Amino acid sequence: MPSFPSIFIVAAKRTPFGSFGGSLKHLSATDLGTIATKSALSSLPSSFDTSYIDSVYFGNVIQTSPDAPYLARHIQLQSNLSQSQPALTVNRLCGSGFESMVQGVKSIMVGDAKITVCGGSENMSGAPLVVDGNDVRWVGGVTLGSGLKMRDMLWDGLTDMYVKTPMGVTAENLAGIYGIGRLECDEYAIRSQQTWGEAKKNGVFDLEIAPVEVAVKKETKIIDTDEHPRPETTLEKISKLKPVFKKDGVVTAANASGICDGAGSIIVASEEAVVEHNLTPLARIASYHVSGCDPSIMGIGPVPAIKGALERAGIGMADVDRFEINEAFASQVLACAKELDLDMSKTNTHGGAISLGHPLGSSGSRIIAHLANEFQQTDGKVHVGAACIGGGQGIAVVLERA
Repeated sequence: MPSFPSIFIVAAKRTPFGSFGGSLKHLSATDLGTIATKSALSSLPSSFDTSYIDSVYFGNVIQTSPDAPYLARHIQLQSNLSQSQPALTVNRLCGSGFESMVQGVKSIMVGDAKITVCGGSENMSGAPLVVDGNDVRWVGGVTLGSGLKMRDMLWDGLTDMYVKTPMGVTAENLAGIYGIGRLECDEYAIRSQQTWGEAKKNGVFDLEIAPVEVAVKKETKIIDTDEHPRPETTLEKISKLKPVFKKDGVVTAANASGICDGAGSIIVASEEAVVEHNLTPLARIASYHVSGCDPSIMGIGPVPAIKGALERAGIGMADVDRFEINEAFASQVLACAKELDLDMSKTNTHGGAISLGHPLGSSGSRIIAHLANEFQQTDGKVHVGAACIGGGQGIAVVLERA
């Protein structure tokens, strides 16, 4: 493949992730994406003019508000970016936050842009209960006593109807293939919670967080901390939970990713734009790769994606200082770790979606923001972020110290 051009992340912010039905539940995905984008823009030099932004790409999965079809465009306009430039909402399911940056990179590579805003946003708390339009528009209405059959859009989004399989069952399938037991999953879940707690205590997330103001009665409350983590929980407590998808299975509410609300926003610039506008790179985007896999074990998707991204960058596994694989399920991350023979001391060292939560369209943006800002706190040279994707895909990006 041709060598990757010099394209940089120059700003990267994310909101705290709100718990399901928590403090952020009344903020739409558009609101959350706007907050993250304004925060990212504010971290650029004061001389930077927003008219320099050439395009906006934003990921979103479940459209949970009336303005959701307009999401990327509305985030663009509400962030006071030029209305003469284009915006596009993308949906690669759980990889959408990564995919938005891939689209931004491609636009720079082909000369359509020099600077792009790329993010992901999701409000899962607001996922609607819906009635099929065919049942109420065209069949003559609802007959006496029949009532309306409603579908849960949240559950629909977490179920692959092609293989008629909820995402949790795909994690159970991986557990069976790789010999991963319940205890191993619960121990990993505790690790996620505790490493998040330690990272929070040490200020690891400070550079990436965009605080959110929410109205509580007549007062304004500042949300600057993820709401879903429970670093105080214990192995003894979570071991008492019953499996959700299989009678003797391994997946429980404690060792699966949290249903949450949140957004992230990444500003990407060409080398020319970095010099022209006196921008300070947080990281260089070295490569990306998107792959497909068996939908019934979709969680293994990060394996071929990571391998492909590293091969494209000409970097070996041993040269990577940090791996961040989205924690859809403990068994899924552990299966990827076994297949890739990962050094766990380099992997998800500050918690992940089991502790932080997994707002579908924004988790990729969170991981990118975290890894890009982490270069400012450590001496690492290569960071890799990845996610599995429902339907049987994987996506990965490779970042290098700028």
